[in-house]
Amino acid sequence: EVQLVESGGGLVQPGGSLRLSCAASGFTFSNYAMSWVRQAPGKGLEWVSVISGGGRTLYADSVKGRFAISRDNAKNTLYLQMNSLKPEDTAVYYCARGGASYDYRGQGTQVTVSS
Repeated sequence: EVQLVESGGGLVQPGGSLRLSCAASGFTFSNYAMSWVRQAPGKGLEWVSVISGGGRTLYADSVKGRFAISRDNAKNTLYLQMNSLKPEDTAVYYCARGGASYDYRGQGTQVTVSS
C-alpha cells in the first residue's frame, strides 16, 4: 500500500522559513519522480515543484528562487525547504508520487504565513 505522510507545517511570519518532509512507503521510492502540490483556501490545486529519481528539479514560477525540493532515497523521504515565505504561500501542502499527473497524494500539512 502506497503511503505518503507529510509533516513540518505550521504558522510562520512573512519572510520566515519552514521545511516540510514527506515519508514515503509501499513502493520503490527511488524509481519515482515526486512532487509537492498545494491548495490555498478557496482555490484549486497548484503544482509547486517536482524532483526526478535522480535529483533533477523543476519549480513553479511563483516559488522559484525561494523553495528548494530535495530527496533522500536512502530514507524514502521527500523535502521542501521554503524560504522568504509570503502570505500567498498559505495553503495545505501535499506530497505526491509522480509529476503533474501524479497517482497518489498524502493527507497534507497546513502552512500559514501571517503576522
